[in-house]
Amino acid sequence: MHRAILPCACIFVLSLTACTQAPLPPAPDTRAADEKVLRDLDASSLAAWKSKDADKVAAFYADDATVVLPNAPAIRGKEAIRSGLKDAFTDPNFKLDFSATGAEAGLGSDIGYVKGTYAVTASDAKTKAPMLEKGNYLIVYKKQADGSWKILNDFASPEAPAARAAK
Repeated sequence: MHRAILPCACIFVLSLTACTQAPLPPAPDTRAADEKVLRDLDASSLAAWKSKDADKVAAFYADDATVVLPNAPAIRGKEAIRSGLKDAFTDPNFKLDFSATGAEAGLGSDIGYVKGTYAVTASDAKTKAPMLEKGNYLIVYKKQADGSWKILNDFASPEAPAARAAK
């Protein structure tokens, strides 16, 4: 009986070690490269905004993106964003400028963000006078299956109510 226990124990131990898999290697650290891509996207999107081309701007957004602007309901979906942009771009006073103050991507993550400051001029709905709003923004990007990054969430927060723009 003792002779049967030793071979069975050996088979049991070998079975356990054969079923045990080595841990997966850690994900490569691509944070610096991802953060550079996000900063570059932010700069490229500014050029698109300045062109006032709704299609060019909308191309930066994921199909299920959300835009949250002050004093307005959230805009959900790329097509709704594109439509809203076309309306904004018809405003003769519309101007947007923004500048990133930081970018971060998680280690082995498909999520990253860019934050910064913005200044937007738009016509007052009642008086049609140009109004200037300054504030902060946070844009959350998601890496797509093809490796590109698209805007998932776009948030703007004013520092103060809009004031009449200088002429």
